[in-house]
Formats: sequence, C-alpha cells, structure tokens
Amino acid sequence: MIALDTNLLLRYIVQDDEDQARLSRALIERELSPASPGFVSLVVLCEMAWVLDQGYGQPHSRIAAAVTALIEAPQVQLEAEPVVRAALSEPTGDLADAIIHHVGKANGCDRTLTFDRKFSRIEGVELLA
Repeated sequence: MIALDTNLLLRYIVQDDEDQARLSRALIERELSPASPGFVSLVVLCEMAWVLDQGYGQPHSRIAAAVTALIEAPQVQLEAEPVVRAALSEPTGDLADAIIHHVGKANGCDRTLTFDRKFSRIEGVELLA
C-alpha cells in the first residue's frame, strides 16, 4: 500500500498541471490495484476538500463527488471509510467539520462542541455559549 498525498489527488482531480496530472493518472489508474491500493488519510481528505473549496472555488457538490469517486475506486483505500460516508451525508457542506464530528462519534463521543454556527447545524454538534 502507498499513501497518497493531497497534491497528487488534486492534480488527478483538477488536471491543472499537465505533467503531474499525467503522472497521477498513470499511478491511480494503472499502477494501483485492489491488491496494492493507494491509501488516503482523513487529513488528506480534509486538506483536499479545503483546497478544492478555497483554492479552486469548487462547489460542495463537486467536492462530494470527488470524495465519492475515491470511496468507489477499488484501487483506493480510505481511512475510516464509514466515517467519511457519514460525513458526506451532513447538510453543512463542510467535509472537514463533518469528519471532525463523525470521528468523535466513532470514538465514543456523545456530542461535539463548537463556536461555529454553521457547524452546529449537524445533529449532535452544539454551540458552546
């Protein structure tokens, strides 16, 4: 298994650097396999979502589609895939916030506290006031 970095996934998704896009495409589509997958950590997913949103102005639907494609790719293994699936179903559109909450739930937390009003729209997330 090989850990995949954020910039490699971004080049694959955005295709904004011809040489790096070609290399990332060759790796992901031809070299990785279910027997020898690429590993994507939660940190990489959060960073990727942030860069797609803030750096490229991608809508949340496009970000969710990119993450869903990674989940469905047999040659890619995501860290805590059930957490990622649960996070994708949240209404805020902020994948990192949703992952924070669902990682907490997966580790026995009964709620998440925040000062972020948008984040607090997720069930089980409360404003600390």
